[in-house]
Amino acid sequence: MLWSIIKIAVFIALVAGVTFGASFLLELDGGVRVVMAGVEINLTPIKAVIALVILVLAIWALMKLAAMLVALLRFINGDETALSRYFDRNRQEKGYRALSEGMLALASGEGDVAMAKAAKAEGYLRKPALTDLITAQAAEMAGDKTKAEKAFKRLLTNERTRFVGVRGILRQRLEDGDTETAMKLAQTAFALKPRHAEVQDTLLQLQAGSGDWKGARATLNAKLKYGNLPRDVHKRRDAVLALSEARDVLDEGKSIEAREAAIEANKLSPDLIPAAVLAARGYVEQGKKRNAVRVINKAWLVRPHPDLAAAFAAIEPDETPEQRLKRFGKLLKVHPDNRETRLLEAELNLAAEDFPAARRALGDLAEVEPDARALTIMAAIERGEGAPDAVVKGWLARALSAPRGPQWVCDKCQHIHAEWVPSCENCGTFDTLSWRAPPNSPMATPTGLEMLPLIVGAIEDHGDDDENVVEAEVVDEAERSEDTAKT
Repeated sequence: MLWSIIKIAVFIALVAGVTFGASFLLELDGGVRVVMAGVEINLTPIKAVIALVILVLAIWALMKLAAMLVALLRFINGDETALSRYFDRNRQEKGYRALSEGMLALASGEGDVAMAKAAKAEGYLRKPALTDLITAQAAEMAGDKTKAEKAFKRLLTNERTRFVGVRGILRQRLEDGDTETAMKLAQTAFALKPRHAEVQDTLLQLQAGSGDWKGARATLNAKLKYGNLPRDVHKRRDAVLALSEARDVLDEGKSIEAREAAIEANKLSPDLIPAAVLAARGYVEQGKKRNAVRVINKAWLVRPHPDLAAAFAAIEPDETPEQRLKRFGKLLKVHPDNRETRLLEAELNLAAEDFPAARRALGDLAEVEPDARALTIMAAIERGEGAPDAVVKGWLARALSAPRGPQWVCDKCQHIHAEWVPSCENCGTFDTLSWRAPPNSPMATPTGLEMLPLIVGAIEDHGDDDENVVEAEVVDEAERSEDTAKT
């Protein structure tokens, strides 16, 4: 509306200017006198201006006619497209001007303007390979998915633009959550351009999400082949895929294949904790306990982990706590100051009922790095040494509201997983889980669990007359908290 008003105002201003100029020339005295070859011509001012305009138009027409004659001579000399180029030149200039304006509008984020310019350029140029691409991108920017999909489908008909069309529809299907169709489109795009890094990543993520581990390993090998993935990263991710394949085989009950796949995954990446655990289980099923011990020791040397300790314990399930503590001795000597090593040693001593040794192993972890596991171990030590129930339940109360400690956390979206998986369950990204403490967040508990340690600690400040009453109240509150946690 505003633009129309502006155009009308400009038109009125131009008409008024021309009218004023004409009246001024009519009222002007004098004129123009032209003498040539004995012929004299006298022109009034207005006639002189009109003659000048006619002269300019005549010169322009003569230049056009000369250009047409040149094109005709070229056509006569054998250039079959000389005349068509002459007549199409003006259309091409207008078309390319509209096309460039459409690209500028697209870069500026003006989707509607870009679509209009693309339509105008198509009318002049008749080159859908260019205009359909701008139309599709502009429609996506403007939120018109239907028009964008139609443009992408038109690009499929041209062999040169087919990949662009497939990739555009692939993005739309991913946004809609249609992973089945997206998988087929990604495979088609990969077949058209196997070197394309984005298509490789998309196909790999879709294959991993659907459990197509063999296909994912083939895509991963293509990334290495075409130089889109460092060799060390490829080796680890290939191990992750081999491990995922082994877990699937294990779920299907094919124990022999599962053992072989797990051992293969561990050989590909010995520091991959889930692969080491699964390989150790496979060796134990084969009766090769020494191999299982070697696998666990090698992985523990890289990073101590509770899953490795559990797998190491499962090698000899019938041993006594004292025998287990002795067998774990070599493992505990590796990284003795590591937090996981200290917690493991404390737990082993608890099982052997050596509570002073458990306290020495735990050290100051319950105060310096308090989490649910360290505080629970401290509560067990206090109970084993005969501490009052109020002290034990005070530690348990702190454990209820304490951080859970290291877990499998996605490096991209920070989602916490109960166990390791090849792809994040939240964002679907492949191989982004790492064993670490999740980002701290304030804990809001409507039951007031964060106050329990303070309440229990306040018992010591009460006199003998009130001690039994307060202790009973705290014990009841701690018991209710424990029941809530169990629920």
